[in-house]
Amino acid sequence: MKDYYSKIFNLKTSQRFILLLMFFLIQSCEEDLTKINKNKKTNFASQVIHNGAILQKDSGQIKVRFKAPLIEKYELIDSPYVEAKKGMYLEFFDKKSKQPGKIWAKYARNDIKKNFYFAKGRVKIITTEGQTFVTETINWDQNKHTMYTKDTVFVSDKDGNILVGSHGMVAKDDFSEYTFFNNSGSFNSAKLPATSQ
Repeated sequence: MKDYYSKIFNLKTSQRFILLLMFFLIQSCEEDLTKINKNKKTNFASQVIHNGAILQKDSGQIKVRFKAPLIEKYELIDSPYVEAKKGMYLEFFDKKSKQPGKIWAKYARNDIKKNFYFAKGRVKIITTEGQTFVTETINWDQNKHTMYTKDTVFVSDKDGNILVGSHGMVAKDDFSEYTFFNNSGSFNSAKLPATSQ
């Protein structure tokens, strides 16, 4: 009988020891994983598109045509964004004009949650009305339907008029209205309306 009790006691003691040992091993593993995950990099592209061509339609009509040699989407972070590091070309269409508006830039970024776009590097915009805007950077707040920059903006139109906004501009995103800061320019006098004296 003593042998039987001693076996049970030893078995229970060994089981307790094994459980205790497993508990400490699990705890140490959890701590190590926490330390590893803390330093783990999550800001990497979850989607990569080479020679991307994106077409956006609404009711069968093309609204936007976008092309970029490299498009990277970063979505595993708190503020996800899409980046075109090697430049981009975009055409935008509206019902008023048969000709699309066009935008070129050497770099572009879209902050998805904020609905905010940024482009830089010899940004060139040609509106559907044929006006050309050239600047170094442009910001587009899609929620407010506003585009703006603090960089110098050069504007030209089909008639040869040139306007320079030395301290940037603010414009509606359809370019129906815009304001230039510290502007100057030259205008084709034949196209200016006559003034009465």
